[in-house]
Amino acid sequence: MKTLQIEYEHDFYQWIYKNIELLKQRKFSELDVDTLVDELESMAKRDKRELISHLMILIAHLLKWQFQPEQRSGSWQGSIDEQRLRILQQLEESPSLHNFLTESIAASYPNALKLANKETKLPMQLFPQACPYSIEQLLDENFYPLTFNIV
Repeated sequence: MKTLQIEYEHDFYQWIYKNIELLKQRKFSELDVDTLVDELESMAKRDKRELISHLMILIAHLLKWQFQPEQRSGSWQGSIDEQRLRILQQLEESPSLHNFLTESIAASYPNALKLANKETKLPMQLFPQACPYSIEQLLDENFYPLTFNIV
C-alpha cells in the first residue's frame, strides 16, 4: 500500500496502471482505495466542469450572435458548432450527464454573460438575467437565435 502511495506522488500514470492490474487480478486488499476513490470523484467533477465550460462558450457566442448581429462571423458560427459537437459527444460518452444539463446551464450562464458583455461591449442590462435558450435549442445544430433589436 505504501508503495502505491509513493507511486501516486511520483508517477501518476504508473499508479493508475498498477491499480488496474490489481483490479484485473482481483487483489482488492492491495488497492490504494482511498486515493482511488478521490481520483474517481475528481474525474466526475472534471466531466461536469468540462460540460459547464462548453456550455459557457456556446451560450456566450449565441448571445453575441443574437445581440450583435452586425458582427457575426464564420468564427462565431464555427465556435457555436464546435461547442455543440463537444457537448453532444460528451453526453454520448456519459449519458448520465443529461441529468445535470439544467444545473450546468444555470452554472455556466453568469460567466457566459460576462464573456458576451466583455466581447460585445453592450450594456449588461441589455442581456437576459437567465439563459434565454432551452436545452433543446442549445443542442440543436440548426438553432441560431433571432436578432435582438436595440431600440
